[in-house]
Amino acid sequence: MKKVSFKSACLLLFLFIFVSFYSCKKDEVSEEKDYKQEMRNFVQDISVYAKAINPSFAIIPQNGANLVSLTGDETGSPDLTYINAIDAIGQEDLFYGYDNDDLATSNSDNKRIRTFLDIAKNNANVKIMVTDYCYTHSKMDNSYSVNNGLGYTSFAANHRDLDNIPSYPNAIYNENDDTITSLQDAKNFLYLINPDNNYATKQAFVDAVRSTNYDYIIMDYFFNGEEFTASQIDQLKQKSNGGKRLLICYMSIGEAENYRYYWQSNWKIGSPSFIVKENSNWAGNYIVKYWESEWQNIIFGNNNSYLKKIIDAGFDGVYLDIIDAFEHFEE
Repeated sequence: MKKVSFKSACLLLFLFIFVSFYSCKKDEVSEEKDYKQEMRNFVQDISVYAKAINPSFAIIPQNGANLVSLTGDETGSPDLTYINAIDAIGQEDLFYGYDNDDLATSNSDNKRIRTFLDIAKNNANVKIMVTDYCYTHSKMDNSYSVNNGLGYTSFAANHRDLDNIPSYPNAIYNENDDTITSLQDAKNFLYLINPDNNYATKQAFVDAVRSTNYDYIIMDYFFNGEEFTASQIDQLKQKSNGGKRLLICYMSIGEAENYRYYWQSNWKIGSPSFIVKENSNWAGNYIVKYWESEWQNIIFGNNNSYLKKIIDAGFDGVYLDIIDAFEHFEE
């Protein structure tokens, strides 16, 4: 039997390790996903499903505005498939709150985000809905003024928790008694998704909202774990001055929340497979592999899905949060 020299053995071992490493890396590359496109696909599928049931149902992703660009950067061509699937973009922190509440957003960040917002606005008349986080009255005034000047509809939230109806300004910016039948008609809005922090009962919350004249409300499907009744939904759609408004329901699609009806007691990170990690800034919120079918089946596509519950409850649209979850996986 011919002996293999030590030098030859080392060379063979090196070749084996190299080939194994290359094969593993090749497999990793083949399994990599276009995380932006996966989120676009998710939103587009949600839109198709919802509009097949109610063609006027509004689809509003929050943040992740760079999805409107095919390349995800400011020089990319518009992704018209995505843009045409949505009715509005909700954008937080455009003029105030990007780094800290009540602090002006830097000009560079503001300009970068507005580039994407205007791609959507100019290519498909997508409505831009800005939530700035500021509480100094002069900054709230400025937020409303500059957003309005750009053709954006805005809300100056004086609580990051979105748990109150601001007492300032005393008259709602661009207040009117119109009956609002579409987002394009709306001139103002209220973003109030944590009412159980300040209201003792569902009806107390309903009464507080009903006493206002906002054109549409972004709210949660639940109040302290309880659904709103059909009667309460109807009441919430009435402005105090006699006009009617739209109700938009908040729904997170980039994170699972352990206080939602769908959460199972035995769920944990890695089980189900779509649960990745807990959000370090929001306890009980878990980043998900949003492209996995098991998660998407919870969100839409069947009679037991979250979105179907929202549609059946009588809401006029859905406000999709954690759209920018793709950033976690890209990083």
